[in-house]
Order: sequence, then C-alpha cells, then structure tokens
Amino acid sequence: MVSGWLSARFRTVLRTSLGFAVLGFGTSFLGAGVVLLLLLLQGIPADIGGARWVLVACAGGYVLLAMIVGAAWTGFLQRRTAVWFVLGRDPTPQEAVRALRLPVDLAVVTGTLWAVGTLLIGLLTGLLSSWLDALGVTLAILLGGFATVGLTYLAAEWVARPVMAIALHVAPPRENLPATVLTRLVLTWALASGVPLLGVLLVGAPPDIGNGNTEYSLVSLSVIGLVVGALATALLAKAVAAPLHQLRLALDRIAKGRRDVEVGVDDASEIGMLQASVNQLAKGLREQERLRDLFGRHVGDDVVRHALEHGVSLSGDVREVTALFVDVVDSTALAAKLPPQEVVRKLNRLFASVVDAVGTNGGLVNKFQGDAALCIFGAPTRHADPATSALRTARAIRDAVSSSAELDLGIGVATGPAFAGQLGTSSRLEYTVIGDAVNEAARLTEHAKQVPGRILISEPTLAAATDSERARWRRHETIQLRGRQTPTQTWLDEPSQE
Repeated sequence: MVSGWLSARFRTVLRTSLGFAVLGFGTSFLGAGVVLLLLLLQGIPADIGGARWVLVACAGGYVLLAMIVGAAWTGFLQRRTAVWFVLGRDPTPQEAVRALRLPVDLAVVTGTLWAVGTLLIGLLTGLLSSWLDALGVTLAILLGGFATVGLTYLAAEWVARPVMAIALHVAPPRENLPATVLTRLVLTWALASGVPLLGVLLVGAPPDIGNGNTEYSLVSLSVIGLVVGALATALLAKAVAAPLHQLRLALDRIAKGRRDVEVGVDDASEIGMLQASVNQLAKGLREQERLRDLFGRHVGDDVVRHALEHGVSLSGDVREVTALFVDVVDSTALAAKLPPQEVVRKLNRLFASVVDAVGTNGGLVNKFQGDAALCIFGAPTRHADPATSALRTARAIRDAVSSSAELDLGIGVATGPAFAGQLGTSSRLEYTVIGDAVNEAARLTEHAKQVPGRILISEPTLAAATDSERARWRRHETIQLRGRQTPTQTWLDEPSQE
C-alpha cells in the first residue's frame, strides 16, 4: 500500500514535470513562431540582404540555447518542490512558499530569456541593417515575449495545482498573495486584446516598418489574437470559474444543512482564501452543532431554544406548570451493596426510561439530582395540557421500571404557578423552575415510595387533567407534607386497575 502511495506521488510529480517541460517548450515555440511569422509578413529579413541568414542562424541558435537554459533553470526551481512531494512528507513553511511561487518563477524565467533575446537580436539587427529594421525586430520579439510570458504564467498555475494544493495546507493564502485574480484578468486581457491590438497599432501606424503587405500582417494578428485569447480565456476559466462553481455548490450544501462539506484549497489567490474561508465556515458550523448537541444533552432542546432566543439574560416568567419528581427507593443501601459502576448503569437505564417518557409527552427533564430527576411540563415551551401529559408520563416511567425489576422508585406530581427562567450570574447560568409545585412534587415522592402504585399526585393536578385521565385515579389520604403548613390531599393510581 505504501509503495502504491509513493508511486502515485511519483506519477504526479512526473506528470507535473512533464507538464512544465511541455509548457516551456510549447510556449517558447509558439512565441518564436509568432515572431517569425510577423517578421516574414513585414518583409524585414528580406530588407537586411545577404546578412539575413546570419541573423536567422543567430536567432535560431539563441532559441535553442534559451530552451536548454530554461529547462535547466525550471528543473532547478522545481527540484526544491519535487523532493518533499515525492517523499510524501509535508513541506516546511519555506518550501511551501517556494512551491506557491512556481508560476511566478516560471514567468520570470521565461521573461528573462525573452528580454535577453530581444536585446541581443535587436542589437544584431541594428548592426547588420538599419535602426528601423532593428526597431521592427525588437517590437515583434517583445510582442511574442509578452504573449509567451502571459501564457506561461496562466498555464503554470494549472499544471502546478497538485503541488500547490499540498503546499497551501502548510502555508494557507494570506494577505500577501503570490497571485491575484486581478493579475489573471489583466494577463487574459493582454493576451486576448492588448498584445494583438498593440501589434495592429505598430503595423498600421507610421513609421512603416518593413515592406511587406500590411493586410496579411493585420489578418495574422487578428487570428493570433483569437487563438491566444481563447487559450488564455480557457486557462482563466480553469483558474477562476471552475473553483467558483465548486464553491457555489459547497455553499448550497451548507445552506441545506450539510456540515461535512470540505473544499480542496488549491489556489494561491483570493480564490484560495475563499476556499479556506468556506472550510472554516463549515468547521465553525460543525463546532456549533457539536456544542449545541452537547448543550442540548445537558439541558434539553427546549432550553437550548430558550437560551438562543433570550441570550445571556437573567430573565424568566411565572407560569402554570406541572412538576414530576422521580426518586429511587433506598438508594443509600443500594450504593452500599453494589459497586459504583453497577449503580451508575442501573441509574442510567432508569434515566433512559425517564427521558424517553418525558420527551414523548412534551416535557422537559430539567435536572438529574443523583438518583432523582425533576421533570417539568409547561416550561420553557408552553404546553396545552401539562397535567394530563405529566400523569401519562408518571405511569409510563413506573411501568417501564416495574417491568425491568431493577429498581424501586417513587413519583410525585404537583401543579401550580412557578418561576421558569435563567438563574445564576452573567458568567454562569442555569435554566430552572422554582415554585411551590416543585417542592410539593418532591415531598410527594417521599410518600409515594410506600404506596402500591408508587405514584402520588396533588388534587390541583387531578383537577387540571382531562376527564378520561381523572377516571384512572382514586382518592388517597390527606398528608401533612414536610415543610408545608397546610395538608395536601393526594390521589393514587394502582397498576392493577389499568
């Protein structure tokens, strides 16, 4: 598997190296051909006379020499990148920055060789012929050089993408960009319009350079402009339009709720910054979803929505709620007999039944208190019939625990006004429900552990329930609950009566 991975890396390097080689030779031949064509159409070599063969031989020799030097220079620049790429290791920050500069470096290599060639051939033409012929040769070579440098830069960005994608993981695009979208647009304009139109201007404007037919030159410049412009536009589309299309698709997936979106960062311009920003956006949304999920598991989805709506605010309101309190019978003795892990497993199975029953009936598990749980119906989300839902939940919890025969418990249910909202400080908040109904439910639980059905409810709870629900319950005793001054009339439900 490792050898296959290395061979894949090697093939990528080989393909990239061949791409640079073809790019260097291809653009150079194209530029040289354009220059030769323009000079022939203008009749400049013929004006020089017998010495034109010296000029042609020198120009041809320089082209070959420039290709050899350019290939060696490009290989020298690329070998700094190929080493870490082939070995499969991440580049150092310095190596990554050098890799990102490959298109610029190749354009500099090409531009330097063409500038030297322009100077040498121009001077040689001036020595062998007139300054007007020298001017014509120099301008023609400059036009070819501009076209070659522009195409080299745009094509090198496309060829170097596999290497740049890895380098950008180490050196993400920052404010100091080695390439910009504006640079690409300017180069594309220059290749599609600027260079051909400048050639037309030089051919048509005085002084007349050469004795050739200007119509042929103008037609040739138009054709060259169309071809080179099409190539430049295709490279621009590869560099800008295609990544933007991928970014639009990624943002669409994010807008539809997908959070596992990741875009490959393979561009060193503003496009790369945008790709990295989309990845950061998706990562931030994933983190928010994770935090919201964790928050929701701790406090409940209804409390999460309440917190998002009200923010960090020590606020709440008084509303009619039904409190349901669940407590395990003789939990102290249970903890003394069993290992802690076994006690926790039993409690987790109990609380799973509590959460399932409360969620099914539209309530909120407000908090777990050791071996007890407080559940609220009617806050923070208003409930159409909190009392009936709480009584159904109490029976569902009791039946689920009875069927497992693992634990014994007591359940108390009470109804009344209570404060529901954020309690604490601005640095630490807790959603809670405070009121007499909550205390009453907790006290009822103590007595419910001794009744057959293990559930005791207050009379206001029964009065608030529906007729069909009230028919399930029968009067029990009037109990003096601890901490309360007035006695409480209680009602119970026996499983055998259902």
